[in-house]
Parts: sequence; C-alpha cells; structure tokens
Amino acid sequence: MKLLSAQRLGAGKQSGKGKDIRSAFVRDYDRLIFSSAFRRLQDKTQVFPLAKSDYVRTRLTHSLEVASVGRSLGTLAGAVIDKSARRVAKVNPQDVGVIVSAACLAHDIGNPPFGHAGESAIQEWFGNDGEGGKRLASWKMSPTKNTDFLKFEGNAQGFRTVARTQIPEQKGGMQLTYATLATFTKYPRESSVPEGQRSGISGKKFGFMQSEKELFEEVAEEVGLVAKTGKGAAWHRHPLAFLVEAADDICYHIMDIEDGFRAGMVTFEELKELHKPWSDGGIEKRLAQPGDQYRQAEYLRARTIGKLIDEFVAVFAKKVDDMMTGSFDGELAAHITHAAEFKKFKQVGRAKVYNSRPVVEVEACGFEVIGGLLSAFVGAMDDLALNKTSASVRSKTLVRLTSFDPDVLAAASHYERAVYATDYISGMTDSYAVTLYQRIRGIALP
Repeated sequence: MKLLSAQRLGAGKQSGKGKDIRSAFVRDYDRLIFSSAFRRLQDKTQVFPLAKSDYVRTRLTHSLEVASVGRSLGTLAGAVIDKSARRVAKVNPQDVGVIVSAACLAHDIGNPPFGHAGESAIQEWFGNDGEGGKRLASWKMSPTKNTDFLKFEGNAQGFRTVARTQIPEQKGGMQLTYATLATFTKYPRESSVPEGQRSGISGKKFGFMQSEKELFEEVAEEVGLVAKTGKGAAWHRHPLAFLVEAADDICYHIMDIEDGFRAGMVTFEELKELHKPWSDGGIEKRLAQPGDQYRQAEYLRARTIGKLIDEFVAVFAKKVDDMMTGSFDGELAAHITHAAEFKKFKQVGRAKVYNSRPVVEVEACGFEVIGGLLSAFVGAMDDLALNKTSASVRSKTLVRLTSFDPDVLAAASHYERAVYATDYISGMTDSYAVTLYQRIRGIALP
C-alpha cells in the first residue's frame, strides 16, 4: 500500500531490511529514540520551563507519552484501514501502530528552547521591526524564504532535523521511511502559499522549509499525498497524520492539567470535574475511598485516555475514506462524542496553567535569551561572510563556539546562514540556551 511505503528517504530503492528481523518502521522508532535531537528534549519545556520538580513533564516525557497513545490509536486504526473499501493491499495493524508511534516520538523534535514562546521569539526577532527584519530586508531573498523565518515553525524545523541535520552528510538525514515522514508532517505545505492552500487543518501552519522542499516533494510523491489546487507546494495530510495530532491533543489536554494539579494551580475537585464525562459508578466508588489524591489523579487520567482513544478511533473509522481523497481536512477532536467536554481541559489549562506567573516569567526570559543569541550568532556569521579574514575577533570567537566550518559559513548564502543559526539555537536545551547567553554577555563565567 503506497501510503505505508517502507522505502527510505535518500536510500534509493535498495533500502530493504536485509537480515534485520525488525520491520522498517520499528527501525524508524529506534533511530529516533537514540538520536541526539530526541535526547535533548529532556531539558526542553513542555509547560513549566526550567522546572525544579522531578515530576512535571518535559518535552521528552511528553513525547514518550504521545508515542504510547499514538501506538494504541494507530494499531486500532490499522484494523479499520484494513477493512476500508479503499484498501488495495493487506494492512498489518501493528505496522500502522509503529508508524504513528514513531511519528509521535518525533513530533516535537524541532521545537526550540522555551516551547511555543521560543517559536514566537524567533518570529519576533525576524519580524519587520526587529533586528532580523532589517537583515531580511537587506538580504533581498524570495518572499517564501523570508516567511520561513517570519513564521518560524517548530514542525518545519522538525522535518529538517530528521531529514537533514541529524546526519547532514547523508542524503535524507536519518533516512526514515516515507510513511513515517509523511505521517509526521501534520502541515504538508511550504511557508508561503495562496490563501486557498492554507484552508483546512492541514494548511494551518507549514511543515517544511525551502531548504527541504525537494525532500518533502519526494515524500509526497512516494506515498501519494493529494496535492491542493494552487501555485504553492501544498498537499492534504496523510491519513495517519490525523492520529499523530489526536495523540498529541489527548496528552497535552490531560497531562498538562495533571501537571497543573501537581503544581497547585488546579484543585483536585476541578480535576475530577474535568474527568467526570468519562467516569462511571466504579470510578466514583473508588474515588470515595480514602487515598492519595495524586494516585487518584493518575487513575482518572488512565481511564479517560483509554476512553478517548476509543472515541478518536470511532471518528477515524467514519472519516478515513474522506481522508484518503482530501475531502476531510479537520480536527478529529471536533467530532468525538465528548468534544465540548474534551475542550474544557484546554480552556482550564489556559486560564490556570499556561498563563500562570511562573510560566510567563520564564517565557519572558526566553524572549531575551533567544533574541540575544540570534543577534550574536547571525551577526557573527554575516560578519564572517562579508569580511572573511577581516571579520572581527568577536565574530570569529562566536563562530568557534558552534560546530560550523568558518569556510562553509563564509561561502553560504544569506538564507543558508540564517538556517544554520536557527538550527544551532533550536537544537539547544533550555538550560544550555540560558547558560550560553549569560556567558557571551559576560553575565556568568564557565
């Protein structure tokens, strides 16, 4: 089945498994979990930046949880696909589960330090009124290349990470399967497309930069994604990408509130009320017994997630044929049985967790840190490219802090240097970004 292509990006047609008894998709999962980019998620923000608690989730634990839920969603959905009228070959539900799980594992791998605030910080630095905006204007690049930075996206950086920068000397980077890469890409379009191609959930954001456009075109062609009508590079989602989004939705809705409860921002009664739509008499009886509220919260979470998985799979079963043609392009979460009740988790999260003072204070710090790092390193790279050996000692020193070859930077285009800078900063952990910023500003010493 073309949508489940096990061929590998950049490996040509000789990418069979050989003597390895693992499936190609299991090897995708293993490649991701042992990658340095994935490991760095252990010190990247989920909700609470630079959290002191050893319980609250980081991007690493969040990604592992999303991968677990994704595996369940994918396996159950695989059985649905196998019965679909559009199926043209036998489908192994276990393979589908692993594909979705691997894509979920990588779904945040391109996120910069400080979570979504980090994305906003990069966008703001490159904005029209910012230092980066003035540089973009002077570079005179194409509008689409400009938009890669003006609308900087962790999702697009994630595709670049797995398809190029993790193993830059090898075409296709980690050489994941086409099926996993297409499933990973929730927003299969370039950054600047006509309004009509931004329609639907698949067009809400962008999923690859101009530097990886040809690589994604190869993925889309291999798995047979349905192209959107228009002049831009845009496609409808791979059906399994809807399940990656569903797994992420389930986890961050439920888990972020649980972290908020652990941090004292949400009461147990508020937590219990949110889970009530998925409760039954047995749960109420159990919660009435004396016990640790933290354990009770974990029990509620487990029961709710189990029932939400069933609700999402039921919607997938109804919509899968329309996903195949691109005629369904919405969020599964809007169609589940308890859609309104599920949405309340996010509403409470915004009111009590995401906008709480401890979170906002560190996010504000993130704007200063990321903006300062971009000013330093983009400036140094530009100085090196413009003045070569006559570049300032400071610029040469800053470049030596990176792993980039000065000769490569000197010969690179404006776009390539900006991409290298965002690669470098996006790959940092929260703690390293703060430490490096303090050191290059002379605020702290090694």
